[in-house]
Amino acid sequence: MSAAPGPAAAGGTPSRAGGLRAVLHRWTGEEAFAAGTCEGTRWQDGALRLAAPVGVAPYDDPFGHGCLDWEFGRWTSPWTRLPSGAFDVIPSWTADAPDGTRLEVRLQIRDGGGTEWGWYVLARWCAGDAVVHRATVPGQADGGGRVEVDTFLAGPRGLASYRISVVLARQPGGGTAQPALYGLRAAASAPPPQGAPAAPPDAAARTAAGPGVAWGTVLDVPGRSQGVHAGHCPQWDGGGEAWAGPACTAMLVEYFGRGPDAADVAWLDPQDPAPQVDFAARQVYDYGYRGCGNWAFNVAYAARFGLDGLVLRLSSLTDVERFVAAGLPVAAPLSARSGELSGAGPDVAAGYSYDTAGNILVVRGFTIAGDVVVNDPLSASDDATHRVYPRAAFERVWLTGGAAGAAYVLRPADRPLPPRPPGEPPRW
Repeated sequence: MSAAPGPAAAGGTPSRAGGLRAVLHRWTGEEAFAAGTCEGTRWQDGALRLAAPVGVAPYDDPFGHGCLDWEFGRWTSPWTRLPSGAFDVIPSWTADAPDGTRLEVRLQIRDGGGTEWGWYVLARWCAGDAVVHRATVPGQADGGGRVEVDTFLAGPRGLASYRISVVLARQPGGGTAQPALYGLRAAASAPPPQGAPAAPPDAAARTAAGPGVAWGTVLDVPGRSQGVHAGHCPQWDGGGEAWAGPACTAMLVEYFGRGPDAADVAWLDPQDPAPQVDFAARQVYDYGYRGCGNWAFNVAYAARFGLDGLVLRLSSLTDVERFVAAGLPVAAPLSARSGELSGAGPDVAAGYSYDTAGNILVVRGFTIAGDVVVNDPLSASDDATHRVYPRAAFERVWLTGGAAGAAYVLRPADRPLPPRPPGEPPRW
């Protein structure tokens, strides 16, 4: 997990074959938030904000800032139904929580027998770390399921429906600092139906059918190696193999021409080869999990640069092609045993064979034959991140491993998401 796929990839999610059913629910505008229940919050100036707080409560930060009082309001979604047999929920959000403010994301579920469980805390989040530390909460488990860092995993009776509550909090008398929630998503998935093939059929089928919408398209995403940061910032997991998430997030942010300015990174060594990676690591670090691989925290980081982001479950590389064709690279976690995934890159003349319990990389395009072009931060240098992996092997590892088609995407407001496949539940 420290190698950076999200906790679901290494925290106990069972391996799943092709045919995974995924759905994404979205609350991303005034009308969507109006469908929920506001207590001390209201939609204003393009975001859900605190209006008249409904109470004050202490929060004792276990990571060094002590106990402070916070005034708060909340918003709660309606109960939302899930596909039959759903087993997980991964929330993500686009928000602003400057110093002196914070968000808390909570989940309540109904299992397959109609019993209600929760509330589970999925995140205590803030943009910085000067007043309170962002963190997830370990040790949450009951008959309804358990929380594995950024992912809720259902118990034996599965998930029938859920609702999400977001608490917006600020310090009393904290001046003009205000939390703001611009968008909230929740990705859920269910096992493949009975009789689904044991391996994803898409790669072979697509190759036989001919070029997809992004074959021959490669986006100009800058490469960032996690390896060149080995030993950096030990208080935020120390670089190297632990920083695949921040390296990928920094690549996506930089692809859109955004990123920290000189003042933001002035605390770093001037000789740092890519200070934006170190900066991202600090800003996505999960003090509860003690790592940088929290998918939702990586997505939320991008809001400081005016980018929207979401965590997804995708069903095949054909889905990824649609994003690449729309000019949107995709961060994808995976793990592979030796011999499962081999590719070619400029740093290894004879090829490259994967052997890692967990990694995350950026899919930036496809060859004219449909193979997968990536920036893989598990590399010795920025230039060595550019690699090509065979389509069928990549898809099998990505879909059938613990990641189960997980991905995250960032985008500016003027870059729309690709059209969704007609007649299918929304996966984005």
